[in-house]
Amino acid sequence: MQTNVDGFEYSSVAARLPAQDLERARRFYSEKLGLEPDEARPGGYLYFCGNNAFGLFASSGASSGTHTQMGLEVTDLRAAVTALRARGVVFESYDSPELKTVNGIAEIAGNYASKGGKGELAAWFKDSEGNLIGMGQALR
Repeated sequence: MQTNVDGFEYSSVAARLPAQDLERARRFYSEKLGLEPDEARPGGYLYFCGNNAFGLFASSGASSGTHTQMGLEVTDLRAAVTALRARGVVFESYDSPELKTVNGIAEIAGNYASKGGKGELAAWFKDSEGNLIGMGQALR
């Protein structure tokens, strides 16, 4: 794992997601995902999940929503999808030679070697601001 480069060290990585309506985004993350911000400042919120963090920041720009902007890892993807659907989260559907979802979930062969898996289950949804969020569960 490379953390020390040219005399400085990378200590962590965190995603930053744009929100055209910051309060609408905060409500989405609270009501739909069950997450409350751990820190707030003018123009943004910071959330901690496990050992990592992500931020929502006020932005006049809009996300394209055409690629995954943040990934959430869960221990049971099927249970997470069921629970989030009950809260009103809408999962994306894909049907191409490269990626096919069944009931919102794709099974993907292979995984990052460091995770020791043989593949993963994955699902995607858009937040209130159009950010595409992925969820994954390593298959061992």
